[in-house]
Amino acid sequence: MTVTKANLSACAKAAYQAMGELEQELNAADAKLGDGDTGSMLARLFAGLAQTDLSQAEDMGAAFSALAKAAAVSTGSSLGTLVATALLTIGKESKGRTDLDGSDMPALLASAMEAMMARGKAAPGDKTILDSLDAVIKSLIREPTLHAAADGAQHALDDFRSKPNRIGRARMFGDKTIGIDDPGMLAFALLSRRLADNSTAI
Repeated sequence: MTVTKANLSACAKAAYQAMGELEQELNAADAKLGDGDTGSMLARLFAGLAQTDLSQAEDMGAAFSALAKAAAVSTGSSLGTLVATALLTIGKESKGRTDLDGSDMPALLASAMEAMMARGKAAPGDKTILDSLDAVIKSLIREPTLHAAADGAQHALDDFRSKPNRIGRARMFGDKTIGIDDPGMLAFALLSRRLADNSTAI
């Protein structure tokens, strides 16, 4: 798995297209625990990413930083802010690189995860997107492919379904969140699978 400016852009566009089909499903999932707008928020976010021209970015660092800026202005939601934080962190770590290898991704995502933890004050085990990211990192260490990443995200979703949410608005529902998917984790799993299944076009 090699990441270049071209397939990074293609990935953003593929995610935006996928959100056209997933938006309402994710809104419905979020309505059980929050405002019911996770799908719409992610649709706006990925629209911003898909419209970002990365062709003139001087390196991968600049490309990720451009995506981070687009994410930040596309939505003011907490999840959107975490996505922007992750992209900005990866941008700083990949400065000067013309491409990234699959073996680079676990360390880059680990740095992104640390930045997200510092920004959002959540931790692994709280039933958030951080648990998805943690599982993806472990999967990529074993096998640096999009399919492995998707498997990791799905495993985290399945594993945490039987646990309560411990942070954010959802925590107020306590044990009532047991058996309910966290909307962010669900989005991560569904989008990861769509990207993996369409990897030949990315």
